[in-house]
Amino acid sequence: MIRKVGSSYTPSIKDALSGNNVENKVQEVGQSNFSSYNENLFEPITQEQVNEKWKEFVEKMADRPSLCSALSNVPELTNGNKLLLTIGNSVQEEDIRLIKPELISWLRKELRNSGIELITSIGKIASGRTIFSDSEKLQMMMQKNPDLHELKQKFNLDFSE
Repeated sequence: MIRKVGSSYTPSIKDALSGNNVENKVQEVGQSNFSSYNENLFEPITQEQVNEKWKEFVEKMADRPSLCSALSNVPELTNGNKLLLTIGNSVQEEDIRLIKPELISWLRKELRNSGIELITSIGKIASGRTIFSDSEKLQMMMQKNPDLHELKQKFNLDFSE
């Protein structure tokens, strides 16, 4: 018997000891899992297609929040088949590096273009001003929800530093 462990197949010790030809079974099982994807496809792709497929891949990774955060930016299609992904830091770069072969393979198959490459670039991601003090936090929350101002007055709350 051949068992699938992770992404590979392992032979059964029982079969090996009984003299069954394990190598043939591994080949049969392994070959049945490959799709008929042609490695030499070069269909033109658009930014809209990349956006759609990228979103699908991120949804598949919903159980890995740090990875979803790293993949939250959609890559920009440049120079034909190159995807340039801007990320925020080296930790995100490491997360992406670990799944990069799977991601590229999936994109190549889905977009039917075997020339797709993914390039990561660490850059500043646009974000608002960082709020540090309690009074700044309160002001920001009151801008989002004006009812907080009423609660602050009603209960005579003081957030001065």
